[in-house]
Amino acid sequence: MSSVKKELFAVIARAGKALGHPHRLELLELLAQGPRPVEALARALGASVATTSHHLQQLRQAGLAVGEKRGKQVVYRLSGEDVAALLIQLRSVAEAHLAEVQALVRDHLEARDALEPVPADVLLERARTGEVLVLDVRPPEEYAAGHLPGAVNVPLEELEARLAELPEDREVVAYCRGPHCVLAFEAVARLREAGRQARRLEGGLPEWRRAGLPVEAGEPVSDANRMGDGQTVERP
Repeated sequence: MSSVKKELFAVIARAGKALGHPHRLELLELLAQGPRPVEALARALGASVATTSHHLQQLRQAGLAVGEKRGKQVVYRLSGEDVAALLIQLRSVAEAHLAEVQALVRDHLEARDALEPVPADVLLERARTGEVLVLDVRPPEEYAAGHLPGAVNVPLEELEARLAELPEDREVVAYCRGPHCVLAFEAVARLREAGRQARRLEGGLPEWRRAGLPVEAGEPVSDANRMGDGQTVERP
């Protein structure tokens, strides 16, 4: 092997090494939802700011993330959409070839919801015709950074208290950060327990983006969540 190829592989291996920690994979999933300050990432990760900053530095040095100073905060984002695609592909390969991943998905996720999730293109058409209500159960800051067109944002922890805000005459399709995100599984379970028709989206926002489907950003006017029939629901 030539010295140049060896050097290339050594540099490329830095990206592979950066992917070799569960905290860093989770940070990439969070950043795939949109840019976030270090402090917000630490809260979402359930780790200290120091630990989170260390992992973010590893991602930055590997060329997978970019940190920008905004006032007193450092805000991180993915270095490109191809990084989100890499994470999606890594997850797909692991699920296809690692028995441990297959068992975890089967025993902890599919056991909660055996119904086939709704494909993205099918959901887009059904949402356009008003057949379904698209429910985003991620935190508000992730929703504001980017969400499915017309989606209503009800974070999972608010779902039971705000159930009456959701129309009863339409099926609800919930989504969150990706196909293995427990927020959507939990939301669907709670909706069904309340007697609502509910299913999951196949994938999450990163998969939706990768398919080239439209994405909206920003909070609804007057801090309200839009309903598919043109109504709005004010946040309590």
